[in-house]
Amino acid sequence: MQDLPKNKKIILFDGVCNLCNGAVQFIIKHDKKDIFRFVALQSELGIEICNYIGVDKTKIDSIILYNPGVAYYYKSSAVLEIGADLGGIYNLALVFKFFPEKFRNYIYDYIAKNRYKWYGKKESCMIPTPELKAKFL
Repeated sequence: MQDLPKNKKIILFDGVCNLCNGAVQFIIKHDKKDIFRFVALQSELGIEICNYIGVDKTKIDSIILYNPGVAYYYKSSAVLEIGADLGGIYNLALVFKFFPEKFRNYIYDYIAKNRYKWYGKKESCMIPTPELKAKFL
């Protein structure tokens, strides 16, 4: 995985999920320190990263935060880590670390299971605008 940008954290997301795409747009808007890059789980690179870190993407209904050479997080832990990296008021998300991960992931899984029903689904992965293209791998 040597082609990944140095000193950037990679967010792998469901590219056809409207909720996930909305979350990506939110993160981009609030990523003042330019920490994150984005990859759709369905893309060749997304599949390659999942294989590299040992995550079976067919068994994980999640967002994955990958910090190359350091660690990866998924489900509620990924959300909390992203909030911490965004800083400011989003650091308050860390309060939820006091809840057991199993409990946090139960809520996460419930939302993930219903995300297409509640928010809809795209026919294909979103195509970033020219201004945002540098944020996507």
